[in-house]
Amino acid sequence: MVKKILIIDDEVYFAKLVKMNLELGGGFRVEIAIKGNEGIKLAARLRPHLILLDLLMPDMNGLQVLGELRKDPKNNHIPVVMLSAKGDEATREEVLSKGVDLFISKPISSEELKDKIIKILKKA
Repeated sequence: MVKKILIIDDEVYFAKLVKMNLELGGGFRVEIAIKGNEGIKLAARLRPHLILLDLLMPDMNGLQVLGELRKDPKNNHIPVVMLSAKGDEATREEVLSKGVDLFISKPISSEELKDKIIKILKKA
């Protein structure tokens, strides 16, 4: 069974690169949303197995998106991996306290990201 991944990230180049690597090297089906609101709507329609969510976005930040996802009973069980270039300890603690499954500082290699995704999906 092909696992569906939703990337919600305003960095289009990064999102497309991750999509390509996951689809070609990992056997995943990946969709991209470049705005928080778009990602929330797409999550409801797509019902992904995992969401990769950027912390810093212009329309809604990742914590706001996470809050909206967790309010919806159809989406509140989906594992969420928060990604951010802001990787200080205070940010990490705040993000993890909000109920994400994993916090990852950018940059991260495609292989390492894929390995972390696979581990989370095995637990889910």
